[in-house]
Order: sequence, then structure tokens, then C-alpha cells
Amino acid sequence: MRITHLGHACLLVEAGDVRVLIDPGGLSHGFEELTGLDAVLITHAHGDHYDAERLPALLDGNDGVRLITEPELAVELTKVGLDAAGLHPGESVALGGLTVAAVGGEHAVVHPDVPRIGNVGLLLTTAEGPSLFHPGDSYQTVPDGVDVLGVPLAAPWAALRETVDFVRAVRPRAAVPIHDGLVSGAGRGVYLGTLTRLGPDGTRLQDLAGAGPTGF
Repeated sequence: MRITHLGHACLLVEAGDVRVLIDPGGLSHGFEELTGLDAVLITHAHGDHYDAERLPALLDGNDGVRLITEPELAVELTKVGLDAAGLHPGESVALGGLTVAAVGGEHAVVHPDVPRIGNVGLLLTTAEGPSLFHPGDSYQTVPDGVDVLGVPLAAPWAALRETVDFVRAVRPRAAVPIHDGLVSGAGRGVYLGTLTRLGPDGTRLQDLAGAGPTGF
């Protein structure tokens, strides 16, 4: 499995001959010109996880690509003419040799006055390769057997202590920082340093920002 971080919560995942893009949002860049995608996966309806303006062009540039999203978002995208399929918690879909399973169901609480929306964490697995978990915007579900965790670095809905506890609960072989578009360069270092010091034994924090495709 090869993973490319395209900014904030957006990951390009390549497993064998399957190419999927997760959460191409408004704070991410470089996904616009991608071709050869088999699927675009979207965890929830917030603009930093899907860019409503750039999404149609991305789909048009990838003939036969499947758009698979959190169910509530799929309904809204269908209303504007996009062929979106909802993936409910507990369901999975096969994309060649890659299986994508949805878990969770709700976005984390931002504030009691902010209505909660749907959110699906996405667990990507292959028969022989590593597994990847992208939680979207929630620490609600801790799947078993996660090799690579996309760990949100900073968010309005998460305190750093919660992020540390989430990584400790998942105990992945590698943790890849995502959801980092809201922090400065200096501040990013503070988050990375804290996760490195407090993360569980056996978990490697591997920063993919600017690294290009990285194998796991």
C-alpha cells in the first residue's frame, strides 16, 4: 500500500492496481489533476473534507470512478446530479483487491450548539497488505487490527489529550498525521512532538507532508 498526503485530510491510497482518493476538501491541494482513480471516498459533509466546487471536475476527469460517501452526504450529492453511493456504518464495498468498510456514524461534538452530522470512519484492507484507518472527524470507533492510522492533528472538535488517547487505543504500527490544515508550521511541530512523546510503544509517527507516495 502506498499513501500520499495531499494536504489536510486528503489521502491518495494505492493498493495493487487500485487507486482511491479520500476526502478531497477545500484545504487540500494537488488532487485536482489526478487520473486513473477507481473511487473517491468522503467521510462527511464538511467543506474541509469535500470541495463542492472542485469535486465535479475531479469526477469528470476519471472515467468510471465511483463516488462513495457518508449516507447523508450521498443524498445531497445525488440531488445536484452527482452519482453518489452511501456507505452506512457496518457496510463494506470491494474495489478490486481493496475492501472499504464504514464504521462509526456520527461526527464528533464541536459544541453543544452545533448540530451533529453523519461521519463514517473508513477502514481500508487488502488480503495480504497493511490496513489503513481514516476516522474522518470522530474518535468514536476504535477498529481492531489497524496497521496505519490517519490521525487528525488538530481540529475544533478534538483536544490534544483526546488525540493521544485515540492513538493509544488504536495502537497502529504507524500513525500518519492528517487534518493539519488549521495549524501553523511552528504549531504543527508542537503537535507532532507531543504525539511522538506520548504515543504508544511500537507506533511510529510518520509525517507524509511533502514526502510524496510512501509505502507501508
